[in-house]
Amino acid sequence: MTGVVLAGVGGGPAQVIAVVGPTAAGKSGLALALALGLGGEIVNADSMQLYRGMDIGTAKLAPAERRGVPHHLLDIWDVRQSASVAEYQRLARTAISAIAGRGAVPILAGGSGLYVRAALDDLEFQVTDPFVRARLESELAATGPARMHARLTRVDPDAAAAILPSNGRRIVRALEVIELSGKPFTAQMPGYRAVYPVVQIGLAVARPELAQRIAVRARRMWAQGFVAEVAALERAGLSEGLTASRALGYAQVLRFLAGECTEQEALDDTIAATRRFVRRQESWFRRDPRVRWLPAGADDEGGLLEAALDALAAEPAGL
Repeated sequence: MTGVVLAGVGGGPAQVIAVVGPTAAGKSGLALALALGLGGEIVNADSMQLYRGMDIGTAKLAPAERRGVPHHLLDIWDVRQSASVAEYQRLARTAISAIAGRGAVPILAGGSGLYVRAALDDLEFQVTDPFVRARLESELAATGPARMHARLTRVDPDAAAAILPSNGRRIVRALEVIELSGKPFTAQMPGYRAVYPVVQIGLAVARPELAQRIAVRARRMWAQGFVAEVAALERAGLSEGLTASRALGYAQVLRFLAGECTEQEALDDTIAATRRFVRRQESWFRRDPRVRWLPAGADDEGGLLEAALDALAAEPAGL
């Protein structure tokens, strides 16, 4: 196995490894293997794993599965809390600095593209206007997220491609920024300028195999008690959460629990919505020229760790 010598952290910026890519590609497993091999700690970059109790539906590793590797930014928010990328950025950078200060390797892992960029890149988040926000939120309540997502598609198709049509809160935020700045939401994001030396490893799985993995994963979620998890979270206020209630799978099961669809329809819609979502994830990460893509299909998994270590050895961390 190829050895990797990582940059020192004493007095200098932390070197970060990021494991990115679509849902069901195997990011958690590779990040764990790298952490075990390199003396690393993992920082979560999955926006829904930030929420307490959202375990089965987000494929969150159970404590016993983490094999003693410290994991950061899991289970930090109540399901009623709205997500804040700016707050996540602050927490992620604090965690990265603390890990580096201990002489360990910070490993960012997750498929939420904006959260990955918030942690790694020179991104500043715009101020808000409470009056514009309130008006757009009233419109969202009156018309629903699908119509507003269609509007976002007309004015900023790149932003619409990166935001789930059901995620009303992020749609509102994008439309708010566009209205306040007069520019597309995506134009607010600068070029790819990292604030740390970083190597990004992307996991690539052929579309047919990824579609099959998604279906298997969804059925496994149901077998593990996903409906009961959502029901418990609903009693804890999940429906009140503007972000968590719209998560893939959770939104579909909430519809089932409300009598709006059958359980089979909820399962089928979860699979279909996840397959649509991974296309947006792939599009987002493929635009980043810094990502080093590795094949992660069934035929490649045996050598994935070796390939990742080779990629780390061959590619100097970039800023």
